[in-house]
Amino acid sequence: MAAPLCRLDREDGSAMIWDVIIGFEPGLLVGYIFAGLILNITPGADFIFISASGLAGGSRIGMAAALGVNLGIVIHVLAAAAGVSALLLAHPAAYDAIRIGGAAYLARMALQAWRSDGALGRGRAAPFAAQALRRGFVTNLLNPKTALFIFAFIPQFIDPQNGPIWVQVLVLGAIFLANGFVFVMCLGAASGYFAGALRARVGFLNKLTAILFGGLAARLIID
Repeated sequence: MAAPLCRLDREDGSAMIWDVIIGFEPGLLVGYIFAGLILNITPGADFIFISASGLAGGSRIGMAAALGVNLGIVIHVLAAAAGVSALLLAHPAAYDAIRIGGAAYLARMALQAWRSDGALGRGRAAPFAAQALRRGFVTNLLNPKTALFIFAFIPQFIDPQNGPIWVQVLVLGAIFLANGFVFVMCLGAASGYFAGALRARVGFLNKLTAILFGGLAARLIID
């Protein structure tokens, strides 16, 4: 009986995840994907670390640093799935607190991005692939801004009527991770070739990010 039960559990789990995926409003999901892509190309601590690692050690080192950063994001997403679902189930009114807090945080990020001078720092590169992976993981894991952003960003696209909250967080987190993985791996591999172009476009990316974050913050307040 154990094997059929295990197979049934897997089938039920797959069906639940699929139901959650198709339950998302298409326009909202597209907006989430677009926002996640913009976030991933925004120059920040991870962007600078990966770029510096690639510039210093070549594509292999840059890609190792990128993989470490993405592994750190996995931990943040899992923590968000556990924490957000438990909080909202125990205290439904906490959703408004998260919404308002997320709007304030996004507005602050928009202001910081708009005021940025557009400088791309050299970062702290690692000389070996294993070290780059470890540093990328630790740098991302210990960055409170990453945890706060994921906690503030992902829940804004959750619909309490669209199945278990923790499943929605995991699905949205997986989408964010997939987008981020493709970008950071490409960044790590190509940073040595496009260093000049990246520096030239940092100012534009910061302004674009400020507009996006400001729009998200306004949407949270209006909704």
